[in-house]
Amino acid sequence: MTVSATPIASSVDELQEEVRELARLRDAVILAHNYQVPEVQDVAHFVGDSLGLAREGARTDAPVIAFCGVHFMAETAAILSPEKTVLLPDLDAGCSLADSITAEQLRAWKAQHPAAVVVSYVNTSAEVKAESDYCCTSGNAKAVVESVPADREILFLPDLYLGLWVERVTGRRLTIWMGECHVHAGIRPADIERWQADAPDAELLVHPECGCASQCMAFGNETTHILSTEGMIRFANDSPKQRFLVATETGILHRLRKEAPGKRFEAVSEEAICRFMKMITLEKLRDSLRDLRHEVTVPPDVAARARLALERMVQTG
Repeated sequence: MTVSATPIASSVDELQEEVRELARLRDAVILAHNYQVPEVQDVAHFVGDSLGLAREGARTDAPVIAFCGVHFMAETAAILSPEKTVLLPDLDAGCSLADSITAEQLRAWKAQHPAAVVVSYVNTSAEVKAESDYCCTSGNAKAVVESVPADREILFLPDLYLGLWVERVTGRRLTIWMGECHVHAGIRPADIERWQADAPDAELLVHPECGCASQCMAFGNETTHILSTEGMIRFANDSPKQRFLVATETGILHRLRKEAPGKRFEAVSEEAICRFMKMITLEKLRDSLRDLRHEVTVPPDVAARARLALERMVQTG
């Protein structure tokens, strides 16, 4: 189907209406990660974390998925739904954590631990997933690790801090790759200490990728909670508290404020901004839908090998 060019929209509202109309014409579903800019989140059919969006992408009947996130997320959708057209509005939207390990490095690591089970965080390339036994997200990493027989060694990759958190909550000893998300690793213990001094009665919501997560767990404080982004949304909605300090990428604040109006949400670090997540704009989303631009595909042999690990992720937790 050919969609004709339309006049350049002059406001955010006009751009959003243009995007919604193009999605209707293309019979497309728009998926947006919690870290996307507010105006993109607001046009999405579904906003969520990696696990929630992977499930929505696999579940939808729409022939086109416009994925407002980063490259590995679009790859995941393409693997789970090979019959659909998956668009990423900016192909340069990458991930520093996914870049911290290659398939070649993983193969070498596996060779050193031939009997181990490989659990890969979803923040990895399709090629790395193809070398893995299981994938997980921060929302179900605990459940995935607990599903592995207790007598098996586990290679956990690539996030160091998520791996340390999983060790604590499961009691399992993991062999952990030394990767990190530059945004979450940049949230330091000093940021947490400052906020605890300024707002000791507020609820502190901390993503397990944060470099401060293990320190926060050590506090044993009843107002400190280690949660995935989707877990943060649920917790804030259910909590009677009115003030929350949030230690993750700042994009989550828009959804928290939208879904829990009247409550107060503040970033532990205003510098926790992922430049890759912010590369997706309304203009790029419009152009991608209009021209079916920037389709993400995965070679069939790689996708076939990665699919089992991803399906285990989607079905767990």
